[in-house]
Amino acid sequence: MTRGGAQRGVAQRGVAQRGVAQRGVAQRGVAQRRRATTLIVADDHPVVRDGLVGMLETQVDFSIVGTAATSTEAVEVCASARPDVAIIDLELPPADGVTAIEHIRRDTPGTRCVVFTAFATDERVLSAVRAGARGYVLKGAPSERLFEVIRTVAAGGLDVPAEISERVAAGLDDGRALTERQVEVLRELAAGRTNREIAQRLGIAERTVKFHLSELFTRLDVTNRTAALAEAIERGVIRRV
Repeated sequence: MTRGGAQRGVAQRGVAQRGVAQRGVAQRGVAQRRRATTLIVADDHPVVRDGLVGMLETQVDFSIVGTAATSTEAVEVCASARPDVAIIDLELPPADGVTAIEHIRRDTPGTRCVVFTAFATDERVLSAVRAGARGYVLKGAPSERLFEVIRTVAAGGLDVPAEISERVAAGLDDGRALTERQVEVLRELAAGRTNREIAQRLGIAERTVKFHLSELFTRLDVTNRTAALAEAIERGVIRRV
């Protein structure tokens, strides 16, 4: 082989190697994009929702596929976008975040839920985990903590306070089937108030009261208000007035 031929062979091999390397980098880039965790964010406060979206978008392995301002929207967005993880505020109107989680878990079982809220009480966390939440983060926590929980939950893990997971496993809460708002409605029922009066006292719409009553009847396995009160008293969820 002549000297020129040898040089051309070396050059061709170099081009081929660079081509293979470039294709490998491109393929890895595509694979990384495919592995991005898809997320939806549900919070009724636009500033919080937009800020959370902006923060999550700083992570290359996260992809925002939808947002929601109500519990109804959260369920609908999850059903259409089918994200890996839904980040849910507990105070979503017109129902609440716990109810939204329950419906998401029923309608979109492949979506895992992370609660992102200002509430730190055990009962609120417990209700959310009972409903199917896999992670829990306070709104005052560092951003890295939220990222960590999302990645853990997306990978199939559970990241909630240990004492809560222990209570869930042991089934120690008598009112485990009910959300805090539903217990409030029950207490108002026990006081003999009408739907309109309950709505006024709780600061919610009358149709929301009716929604909660329907959910209560289902969870307590009853068909009317009197039976719901009797069953709740029997379970120790509320006290006899």
